[in-house]
Amino acid sequence: MQITEVRIKLMEDSDDRLRAFCSITFDDCFVVRDLKIIDGNNGPFVAMPSRKLSGHCPKCRSKNHLKARYCNQCGTRIKQDQVAMDGHGRAKLYADIAHPVNPQCREMIQEHVLREFELEKDRAKQPGYVSNYDDAYDVGNRGPQRSIRIDEPQSREAGPHETRSHGQDAQSSDSQADGSAEGGKKDFGDGIF
Repeated sequence: MQITEVRIKLMEDSDDRLRAFCSITFDDCFVVRDLKIIDGNNGPFVAMPSRKLSGHCPKCRSKNHLKARYCNQCGTRIKQDQVAMDGHGRAKLYADIAHPVNPQCREMIQEHVLREFELEKDRAKQPGYVSNYDDAYDVGNRGPQRSIRIDEPQSREAGPHETRSHGQDAQSSDSQADGSAEGGKKDFGDGIF
């Protein structure tokens, strides 16, 4: 597995330690977005994308932030003992969405991302600089690509349930986005690839 692309969005004038967001592409076919570059005590490091953990109200079972003292739905007092602790005794409030499973992979990702972060900071000093972080991912921006189902043979012609990629003209992608294309109602997942 190789990292084939890293995109950086610098956070200028940030008051906290967040320096940038980034996305990485593996083998020109899988993207992980919203990694963070954070200024740590020993220099910048890469934090994996994560989500806030939540707890449930003992009375109405509504979701609430783990540090909430009262339920957002019914107002019941919530005990603070539902917060799990990590190995250092700190409250575990976030869970990684995607992360490396071994130190070698974590180091590979961190090296690539921090190298690209330094290059992006240099590019940002150039006149007319624009970040490419928010650009659409259409297979490395190589032009129009036909989406196919994973379980179908690669050589067959596109079927009626297959979607076009981001490379199509803006008018047809707008009509597909609102479901008003020729097929009418969109199938679940159409337009993802």
